[in-house]
Amino acid sequence: MKKMWLAGLALGAGLTFSGPALAQDIAVGVAGPMTGGEATFGRQMRNGAEQAIADINAAGGVLGRKLKLEVGDDACDPKQARSVGEKFASAKLPFVAGHYCSSSSIPASEAYAEGGVLQISPASTNPRFTDRNLWNTFRVCGRDDQQGAVAARHILRSFKGKNVAIVHDKTTYGKGLADETKKAMNKGGMKERLYESYNKGDKDFTALVSKLKLNKVDLVYIGGYHQEAGLILRQMRDQGLKTVMMAGDALADKEFASITGPAGEGVLFTFGPDPRKKKTAAAIVQKFKAKNIDPEGYTLYTYAAFQVWTQAVAKAKTTDGKKVAAVLKGGSYDTVLGKLSFDKKGDITILDYVVYQWDKSGNYSELAAKPGS
Repeated sequence: MKKMWLAGLALGAGLTFSGPALAQDIAVGVAGPMTGGEATFGRQMRNGAEQAIADINAAGGVLGRKLKLEVGDDACDPKQARSVGEKFASAKLPFVAGHYCSSSSIPASEAYAEGGVLQISPASTNPRFTDRNLWNTFRVCGRDDQQGAVAARHILRSFKGKNVAIVHDKTTYGKGLADETKKAMNKGGMKERLYESYNKGDKDFTALVSKLKLNKVDLVYIGGYHQEAGLILRQMRDQGLKTVMMAGDALADKEFASITGPAGEGVLFTFGPDPRKKKTAAAIVQKFKAKNIDPEGYTLYTYAAFQVWTQAVAKAKTTDGKKVAAVLKGGSYDTVLGKLSFDKKGDITILDYVVYQWDKSGNYSELAAKPGS
């Protein structure tokens, strides 16, 4: 991770201000797991935020003023996320792109709402984030009830008559996604063979793997993050299981492949259509590549969050959170992800998930849709 020049202004643990903002600067935030087990996604978000701000400032800034980035580290911990939210709110930031984990976005959003901060999450997919009717919650990614439906459709089509296990890590994201997938799968007429859980941070999955083996599971769906999913896969292969693994968007980083090695070949996961391949992102992707950065995962989603906010501020002619939120729900916005618009909850109005597969070289690609699917 790049070192950040600290010039003496810090508002508590997990929150760093990147230098003395000039009076005319507008301070905005990015918040996510800059440290901890999901730090790879925090780096994606920070990369996206830094490039977005550089490009926005080069184009003249916002309302004639430059943007200044402040970085909040929640380590995917709900209490730390609430603390980051309170400190960003007390600093009167008008906008935050964040958080990554749904269990962080939800408590932080309450502090932001109280403090007048508009929040656009690039990555938090749990439906509850936008289902609580807060004025300030938006996201540029999809929801788990959409993601789970796409996963279930693939399972119903490709694993009909097979033994399927649903496993989750008990987190807001992991359990929520697993349950949405289970619900859609059950609705389609398929009952899971096993429904199990583990604790985020676990390293030894011997008992779980033994259950999968005993029940002759053909596919295990993991509602959880890439580190544990990678360890489960390795331990399955060590015990001779050829069980297929499928998971959600938390596998959209090459760190998963670094955990699994060639054993990751064939692992499936759901994520949005690869934004790196969109014409709307081509110029920005080249800027990242020139810096030797692969804008994978949620990098471009974070960039898009800043684009959306900047365009809404220009329309509202103010950075006031509630006024900008009202504008956001009434228009469409050009981004690296394509044209985005929001419903009354703050969700994007398009279905945003497809199925990917990892190969033995540590790369993933979208599965071609079968006729009639």
